[in-house]
Parts: sequence; C-alpha cells; structure tokens
Amino acid sequence: MSGLGPQRELEEAAALERRRRRELLRRGRIFDPRIRTIGIDKDALDVQVKERKIKEAAEKAEHERFAHDMKKNDKLMCLLEERQKNEIKEMNRALNEFQKNFQGPETRREFDLNDPQALKKDRPARVSDDDPRCTISGMQKFVGEDLNYDQRMKFQKEQLREWSFQQQKDWKNALADQKLADDLYDKFRIELDRKIMEEQRREEESRRAVCTDTKNFNRIQFLCLLVLNFTLYGIEDFTYSDFLNGKPFSFYLSSSALPAAELDHKNKLEKAQKIKDDMAEITCLLRGDFLSENPDQAIGPWGKHNVLVNRWKGMNQEQLMAIREFQKEQALEKQRVREQERRRVAEWDRQRLQAARAQLLWERHQQRQNQVQRRDLDAVNAGLSQEQKAKNIYLKEQEYSNIPTEEFYAQFNTTTR
Repeated sequence: MSGLGPQRELEEAAALERRRRRELLRRGRIFDPRIRTIGIDKDALDVQVKERKIKEAAEKAEHERFAHDMKKNDKLMCLLEERQKNEIKEMNRALNEFQKNFQGPETRREFDLNDPQALKKDRPARVSDDDPRCTISGMQKFVGEDLNYDQRMKFQKEQLREWSFQQQKDWKNALADQKLADDLYDKFRIELDRKIMEEQRREEESRRAVCTDTKNFNRIQFLCLLVLNFTLYGIEDFTYSDFLNGKPFSFYLSSSALPAAELDHKNKLEKAQKIKDDMAEITCLLRGDFLSENPDQAIGPWGKHNVLVNRWKGMNQEQLMAIREFQKEQALEKQRVREQERRRVAEWDRQRLQAARAQLLWERHQQRQNQVQRRDLDAVNAGLSQEQKAKNIYLKEQEYSNIPTEEFYAQFNTTTR
C-alpha cells in the first residue's frame, strides 16, 4: 500500500509534463508569425483548401454533365419545335382548304349585305297580285289587273279534277265497305237464324220428351190411385182393359155410392194435409239461408277467407263487435302514444332548462374565475414591472458605470485555449 502513492504521483506528474509540453508546442505553433496568419491554423486551412478544390472539381464535373444534358435537351426541343411548326403549318393548310371548300363567302351571315350579285338576285318590285308589298302608295297594282289568271285557272281546274277523283274513290270505297258490311250482316243473320231454329228444335224435342214422360208418370200414378180406391171401396170386379177402353170410375161407384160424411172427412183430410204442406214450405223458406241471411252461405268452397259477394249479407254482430273492440284498442294505443310523446317532450324541456341553467351557472363561475385570474395577473405584472425598473436602474447606475482599462485587455490572448 505504501508503494501505490508515489507511483500514482509519478504518473500524474508525467501526465502533467506531457500536457505542458503539448501546450508549449501548440503555443509555439500558434504564436509563430510565420505559421500563424491572424491566428489561423494553416494546416487546417490547407485541408480546407484541398477539400474545396475536390468539391469544385466535383461541381465542375456535375456542371459539365448538366451542360451535356442541356445540349441534348436543346436538340430535342429544337426537334420538337420543328415538328410543332410542321404540324401547325399542316393544320393551317388544312384549315385554309376547309375554309375554301366549305366556308365560302356565300355561307356567311352578312353575305347578303356585301354580295356583288345582290341586285340580280333581288326580288322584283311586284311578284304577283297577292304580293304584300304591293301597297296603294307603291303604284304596283291597279284595280282590274289579273296577271296570274292563266296559272290560277290551271291550278283551279287541276284542283277540281283531283277533288273529283278523290270523291269518286271515296264513293267506291264507301260502296265496297257497305257491301262488305251487308254481306257480313246477312251471313251473321243467317247463322243466327240457323242457331235459333236449331235451339227451338232442340227445345221442342225436349219439351215433347218431358210431356211424354209426364203423361206416362201421371198415367201410372192415376192407375196406382185407382187401384188404391178400388181396394179401399171393395171393388174387385174391374180390369185394366176397362180403364183403357174409357170406362170411368163413377161406373164402379154407381152401384155402391160412398156416404157423404166419409167424403167430407176425406176432403178435410186433404185440405189439412195441403195446409200442413204449405206451412212446412213457408217455414222452410223462412228458416232457409236466403231469408234468414245465414252468414255461412257466403263462405266459398275454398275456405272462410273466400267470400261469395252475391250471397254476402254483411257482417254479423261478433264481427262488428270485434271491429269496435279493435277500434277502441287503437284509440287507447293512440292516446297512450300521445301521452308518451307529451311526457317525452316535457322531459326534454326539463332537461333543456336544466342544461341552460347549468350552462349559465358555469359561465358565471368562469367569469368570476377570469376576474380573479385577471387581478392576480395584473398584480404579478405590476411586480415584474417594478423589478424590471429596479434592474434597469441598477444596470445603468452600477454595472455599466465602469470604463475598460489596459489591464482588462491584457488578460486576453495569453494562452492557446
């Protein structure tokens, strides 16, 4: 441990000596008037000069390259200008040719003012009798003149001839159309008559067949009633041949006449049965779908959603009540929506008023804070102003009052640093 101290002191002394020697060399180099020029390092300047020359050589090479490129661009510009001149020349030539071929003087709007042949092309003072320029003061038309008589008569004759031909053609076309219409109507009537006759024949045959069937049915029914009556009255000596020969039923009743009370009873029974049948028919009609207006009869064959319009008698009480209930629900829903809208508007108004009140309070608070900050800032600025004034007075009266002497300037330029 005792040897480290002197060793360290020797190293520090050697380092100090090296710094002192470098400082002496630097002082001799800097303060030597042959090397130093107004305190400038010549080696550094030489290096700067060399670098400057290298830079100037590079700039010169760059300028030469730019000059070469400029020459090349100038040649290209010359070629492009020559081409543009040729194109302009060609366009002017085409334009002149187009103006010569398609834009002559006669196509101009004001050519009639400068036309050398204007007098030859001008209209004469009087063209015809109906020329509007022939006024009374012009003395170009007099009473009794008719210069266009021949042309007018020729035109009128030609017009009459055309009218006559047109009327004849229209008349022939009308006759042909009328004939065609008559033929079509005759064919239609013949066909209609044929269909009517065929329909009448079919209807007659159908009626005849119905009558034959009815006659046979009535005969069979009468035979059945006759047999029933014969059996009822105990008549057994009858034959179908007698009935077919025309022998009446009274022939069999002549020997055994029915009592009057039994006939009255029979008539009463028939009358009661007839009344009963009529009442049943009336009841059936009254209780039927047509008079009772049954709503089920308007239901179509494809379901309840399909309604037959010719049988529909209107909605029933259930449907009407359902519609009224739905309308009431709609009214209540509409009233509820209106109430919700009113509440929403009221809530928005309340929130808007609260926001406006809060904004007003915040603005007033901000104004008070701004006033306080303004007063504090004014106080700080006033203090800074007083300090600045005091500092200026101190600098003017004490700091800047001493005048530099030779001793002040002698302390400079004593070291190389």
